Amino acid sequence: MPELPEVETVRRGLERHVVGRRITSVDVGRERTVRRTSRAALVAGATDTVVERAERRGKYLLLPLDSGDTMMIHLRMSGQVLLAREGAVRPPHTHVVLHLDDGNEAWFVDPRTFGEVVVFDPGHVEAELPELARLGVDPIAEPFDVERLRVAIGGSRRALKPLLLDQHVVAGIGNIYADEILHRARLRPDRAASSLDRRQVRVLHESIVGVLVEAIEAGGSTLGDAQYVGLLGEVGSYQDDHRVYGRGGERCSTCGRGWIRRTVTGGRGTHFCPVCQH
Repeated sequence: MPELPEVETVRRGLERHVVGRRITSVDVGRERTVRRTSRAALVAGATDTVVERAERRGKYLLLPLDSGDTMMIHLRMSGQVLLAREGAVRPPHTHVVLHLDDGNEAWFVDPRTFGEVVVFDPGHVEAELPELARLGVDPIAEPFDVERLRVAIGGSRRALKPLLLDQHVVAGIGNIYADEILHRARLRPDRAASSLDRRQVRVLHESIVGVLVEAIEAGGSTLGDAQYVGLLGEVGSYQDDHRVYGRGGERCSTCGRGWIRRTVTGGRGTHFCPVCQH
């Protein structure tokens, strides 16, 4: 579930609390979490290294190390990165533990085990993490203007919702924020991208940036399952500002006239207001 705003919130927590710390040792539990390489590779690659920076591209957390390698953490559906004092009781499904030189531990917790942690050589990213190399533009971490969005859309006949979810086009947007972005832009999720005029592309660009920035400022969205929390366990609050996502059957709070519909677009559950997004 974590999308760009949630991952960015975790990144900022890592920047404040983990950057500059030395990883003194590493514990790996569930082998599936390190399936891209191995338990031994993660332990060897991370032990006795200093975390130099905390970066993000799309939904990928990237921690460059002083060894020249980079640690990648992907939360996928249910992953969490949590910081606690050494010796604290670890929650179930804690699959990786980074022991830090300040007496803290960074935990990777993932009940569904779709997430992963890997140390890789950024000089060989195309071979070691090809999906990272193929990401589209990150609308927050990279230069992103209207023209870049227009080029990314490229006259595609695809519907807008699946296009926004395509990580090769724009990196970091998932189901929640695609619905919220399209509602703010007053565009139907099933509308063909190629049908947008220049003004509508500009409005879509403003909506992408606006929704993502506001969600980041709110610490992301923590839904009813509470699977997403920040580094110190803090919950986000942007779910209180959702206009359409998860509100199927409710009256639209934007126009006050329409009723939020839940449909399926491109195989994904989609929420929109047929009055606002006509």
